[in-house]
Parts: sequence; structure tokens; C-alpha cells
Amino acid sequence: MAATSGSTGSNPAGSDVARLRALLRVDVSPELLQLALTHRSFAYEHGGIGHNERLEFLGDSILGQAVTVKLYRDFPGLDEGDLAKRRASLVSTVALAEIARLNGLGAYLRLGKGEELTGGRDKSSILADTVEAVIGATYLSAGPDEATALVLRLVEPLLIDPDRFGAAMDPKTSLQELASSLTLGNPAYRVTEEGPDHDKTFHATVVLQGEDIASGSGSSKKTAEMAAALDAWTRLSGRSTDDSATAAPDRAAEPAGAAEPAGS
Repeated sequence: MAATSGSTGSNPAGSDVARLRALLRVDVSPELLQLALTHRSFAYEHGGIGHNERLEFLGDSILGQAVTVKLYRDFPGLDEGDLAKRRASLVSTVALAEIARLNGLGAYLRLGKGEELTGGRDKSSILADTVEAVIGATYLSAGPDEATALVLRLVEPLLIDPDRFGAAMDPKTSLQELASSLTLGNPAYRVTEEGPDHDKTFHATVVLQGEDIASGSGSSKKTAEMAAALDAWTRLSGRSTDDSATAAPDRAAEPAGAAEPAGS
């Protein structure tokens, strides 16, 4: 669902907004969708026009309700504590940023020059906020049913892949376990920060055996490390699958679901 390379400018053309509407399968107002894609950095550089933070506020509430009902119905055997943990993971910055990347949302963002230069299109906090804003825009434009349907489509990839879902719930632990199984040792994290005290951005890099293997950004050190850990887990899990197929070709035909889910 990634956008074409022509969508990478800071002010997406109408055709790009239309393309995103088609990709997300929502009948949302183009004006509201463009607002949902507008980061405050872009708004400040263009005379204080509207940005997506109010839509983000609305979308956050809709997202939480839709995910809560989905988990309650789909997992009747889980108690309140386990349901709360799963909900927290699905609405976390790490999970929402993963959803945004799966749908190529970063290519459509309207960012200020500073954010553009510092990698804002792949910054987990910005991506997660934009997902919530798009949900809010859908609610206002198409109604609660369409907004709920959008939420369920967006979170489905995390729900149908138990390994990835487990990694999104606790990416640092999942990465440590995977690295250990591959005899790569324990991951280390290198964190830097930038920006003023009231609006810092943290950048984390995962280091394994002295090599930088993945990175992530966020509004806190914890969020940045989680984003980097999930990126590293994704890269290493692909390597693990390749290694397993090479080492044990007689098991290569087993269904993907035969793998043991990540621990909860």
C-alpha cells in the first residue's frame, strides 16, 4: 500500500490525497484528510494554518473504543488485565507507527522544512499521531461505522500475525529473545536527542555485536528505543526465517502459523 515516489513532497497534490483515500478504502473528505496529514511544523511555516492535532485527539478516542470492543469480542478467554495489556499495545506509538509504515502513510505527510530534514516522515511519534488524525477525519466525514471499520482494517495485520503482535506488545523483550536464539548476544541501545526542552526528539539505534542494525525515533527515550527494537526485530525475524529454511529444508513447507507465538 505504499505511495508512489511522486507523493513525497511536503504539500501533497489533490491526486495524492485521492490515492490515499483509495488505499485506505475510506470515503473521507479530501479537505479533512489533507488536514489530518498536516503536521504542526508545516502549519507554522505557512502562516498558522490548521494542523492535525485536534483530529488526533478525536481519533485517539475512537481508536481506543474500537480496539476495546474488538478484543472483548474476539478473546472471550482473556481476563480484564490481559485485555488491557493487548489494548495498550495496539494503541501504542510503536504499533501505530508500524501501521503507518505498512500503509506508506509517511509519504503523504505535510511537514515543515526542519522536520523534513530530520527524518520526520519516518518518525514514530509523527506517524502514530497521523494515524489517529486520519481516524478522526474519517469519523467526522464518513461517520462512526466507517471510522470503526477503518480502525479494524488498520490493526488487523497485528492481530493475525501473533509473532508481530507479540513484538509490538514488548519489542525490547522480543528482540532480546530473538537475538539470543540467533546467538547474537544482547542488544545495546545508543540514544541521542535534539530540539528544545519542551519539544525534544529522541533517536535510538540498536547495536548488535558492534554493528548498527536498526533505528527509531520518538518523543521520549523509551518510545525511540521501542521503535528501534521493533525495526530490529522485523529485520532479524526475516533473517531467522531464512536461516531456518536453509538449516532445515524439510520444515520449510510448514505453514507460517506453525511457529510458536511470542510470549505474552
